[in-house]
Amino acid sequence: MKNILFFTLGFISLGIGIAGIVLPVLPGGPFILIASFCFAKGSKRIDNWFKNTVIYEKYVEGFRQNRGMTRKEKIRINLIADFFILFSVFYVDILIVQIILIVLGLYKHYYFINNIKTIKLGQEENNKHSK
Repeated sequence: MKNILFFTLGFISLGIGIAGIVLPVLPGGPFILIASFCFAKGSKRIDNWFKNTVIYEKYVEGFRQNRGMTRKEKIRINLIADFFILFSVFYVDILIVQIILIVLGLYKHYYFINNIKTIKLGQEENNKHSK
């Protein structure tokens, strides 16, 4: 049962992540990371398949190797997420939920600034080849 749940969540996250790659209003990276986690927990066969896709190589492998993100990627992800957080803050009329959303948004910025290394655009390719 647990494997089916992770399998289903993995494919749903992957679908949203792929949509996020194509659509500029939806962040794809976090959903692809969630899909990777779910596939790893749900099925070794699906996990191996996913690790051999271009999507995994482009969006997940960099995090696994601690290469970081470019400034442009960080800004794009944060702006899109901020839009949805602010939309939710104005849409939801429950004060505690609004406070939680704002705190999560601030923590997201703290995490991106302090925990994810900012790399230069060309440095991403250099790191990939040096490992």
